[in-house]
Amino acid sequence: MRSVETTGKTIEDAKREALDQLGVAEDDAEFEVLEEPSAGLFGRVRGEARVRAWVRPTTPRGKTERNDRRRSSNTRSGGGKERSDRNGRGSRNGERSERRDRPARAPRAERPERDEEDRAPREPVDPNLVTEAATEFLKGLVTAFGVTADVSIERKEDEIDARVDGDELGLMVGPRGSTLLAIQDLTRVASQRRLGDQETRLRVDIAGYRERRREALSRFALKVAEDVKATGESRVLEPMPSADRKVVHDTLMEVEGVQTRSEGEEPRRRIVVEPADA
Repeated sequence: MRSVETTGKTIEDAKREALDQLGVAEDDAEFEVLEEPSAGLFGRVRGEARVRAWVRPTTPRGKTERNDRRRSSNTRSGGGKERSDRNGRGSRNGERSERRDRPARAPRAERPERDEEDRAPREPVDPNLVTEAATEFLKGLVTAFGVTADVSIERKEDEIDARVDGDELGLMVGPRGSTLLAIQDLTRVASQRRLGDQETRLRVDIAGYRERRREALSRFALKVAEDVKATGESRVLEPMPSADRKVVHDTLMEVEGVQTRSEGEEPRRRIVVEPADA
């Protein structure tokens, strides 16, 4: 089963980066904290957080759910009639009596292991199938948007990069890449999750937006850092998605005199750039 190790200023940042690499929601992943940042002098944080994450295995149906299904089946087979006690009242006493009449269940050690097949690791999905499914989905999406564009995919081992190139693709990118992020999520659902793929990492870019966005964010982050050093005052940036926050953190990590941290909850989580001695 594929796992990834990621780092961040905080444990939450590291987890979000792991989820982005795995391409799953938080409920579908499990985490192990390998390293936590430590508190330094004057409230500064030293080091960084490191976590290991992997896709949560498919769990068998719970015992309660199986019992409910069994009771429902018994009710249907009895024609929906209730048992009655000596006073002619429909009650639960008949149900209790029926349970007492059932033969005792074998000890757990003697019972065959159920759902063993579900617990077994899934066979890896052929990345070529994931690539074909992603290509087909994106081509259909281009047609649905009514634009003319080419869909191309490059794959290196378990890394799949899908590109949509053409003219007038702004509608597919959306404000600050919001539509692009939604398209990426939908493409992952239509290819990876539909096929049960847990090994590959799929990314989608449209009209080269991601690279241009990365370069613009880096320039913006450096300008903010210079302002913070010149004024000695912290700057709170506008809310950003986790991928954009990572670009800012990475850009300013090596800049002396400033430090960064994230605050707030999604989707309003944002970066604070402050003097290093703050």
